[in-house]
Amino acid sequence: MLMSSPTGARTRAVRVRRQLPTSPWLFAAPGLLVIGAFILYPFVSTLVNAFTDRRTLIPGEFVGLANFRELLHDDMFWIGLRNSALYVLGVVPALVVLPLLLALLVQKNIPGITFFRSAFYTPVVASIVVVGLIWVWLLDERGLINSLLEAIGVGRVGFLSDQWLLLMSAMAVTVWKGLGYYMIIYLAALANVPRELHEAAAVDGAGAVRRFLTVTVPAVRSTMALVGALSSVAAFKVFSEVYLMAGPSGGPAGEDTTLVMLVQRTGTGLTGRVGYASAISVVVTVALMLLVLRADRRSES
Repeated sequence: MLMSSPTGARTRAVRVRRQLPTSPWLFAAPGLLVIGAFILYPFVSTLVNAFTDRRTLIPGEFVGLANFRELLHDDMFWIGLRNSALYVLGVVPALVVLPLLLALLVQKNIPGITFFRSAFYTPVVASIVVVGLIWVWLLDERGLINSLLEAIGVGRVGFLSDQWLLLMSAMAVTVWKGLGYYMIIYLAALANVPRELHEAAAVDGAGAVRRFLTVTVPAVRSTMALVGALSSVAAFKVFSEVYLMAGPSGGPAGEDTTLVMLVQRTGTGLTGRVGYASAISVVVTVALMLLVLRADRRSES
């Protein structure tokens, strides 16, 4: 058996030590490039543009806080902020509670339950454009739901023409599409709840509702905080649902415009006000950070 010389072993050891400091960076380089190109650079660029009067085809000049002062007097900004806040208040409680109840229903191992799990998860993988167009067809003035309401004597309802009904219809679509996603998160959390706790509560005479409130809810409280944070961020930056149902104008007189829709409308096109749209984006980012921090404090408490 051939033995390697001590000199050769030392040479290989020195070569390995010399390679170690750079090797991890070579493995991380592709991911770092993607993060830098698609996350860090757009973030820094948006932050810089927020303090300029840049337009689509004009570089622009530094204007300080002028864009943010203009926001305070822009009625559409306050309408977008109101609608985004209402969206959070309307969507988040439903997406925290309903998927948990749904997870409890499909948690049981009974014949055919796999079909229902797949059915509840199907809207999650469906394209939001397809989902939006289906709901527009259902809720249209001459759509299926209004035809059924007229057939039973209720009359047609302006789901897509009334300001508040349109916003609530978009909320319903968001909740319907997100149920399956958060149901899967709750299923993973419920699998870690010891059955002994439920059995002990049942022995003490606790019914199904009491076991849910005293055993299930405390056990998945951290997961509920996570779902609340995720759904809050998604609801505040909603775009597709409202855009598809309200159109580019944002509903009647633009009263259903959200902040992200306002960014898209203001900053695109040949005459788009990129600087002003960037200022709105900064406000949206700060608001999202505050939502996440608030959810994190609730989770820790």
